[in-house]
Amino acid sequence: MANSFLVSVHESFPQPLWLDRVAPFLQSVMDILQYDGEEISVLFCSDTFMAEMNGTYRNSSGPTDILSFEDGGTYIDACGTAWTCAGDLLISMESVERNASYFLTDPDTELKRVLIHGILHLNGMDHGTEHIGHSEVPQSDMLLLQERTLAACVNTHIIDGV
Repeated sequence: MANSFLVSVHESFPQPLWLDRVAPFLQSVMDILQYDGEEISVLFCSDTFMAEMNGTYRNSSGPTDILSFEDGGTYIDACGTAWTCAGDLLISMESVERNASYFLTDPDTELKRVLIHGILHLNGMDHGTEHIGHSEVPQSDMLLLQERTLAACVNTHIIDGV
């Protein structure tokens, strides 16, 4: 069995030309992590919308790169296949681009990092208060797995021009 992905953009964000490359990337990550039978939705948005959602759901001001909304519910489809509703990812590409500059990397690599980060959160992993800074080595199991998975995806690209 595979996984199912709904990838879309909020009205506040223009539809990127690379949007159709997100689901295949997500599937390759799920294969690496051996996650199967999950449904995940990804919504790309602006910093403005992200700040609104960050305030509503985390009581934090300003935008962030990603919000993960874990679901964990299950259902059986018409064919009798059991699915896990892993949850939803909300991503601000403006924040991803700022992160790329901070980490001295390209937006494609940073987008892949953020997507992997979200998948790990939807599957119950947490990094506590640890966040990777520029040139810092992660300590938590989640962030170590994130970086190993990212390294395994080095030859896969989502955004053009990389």
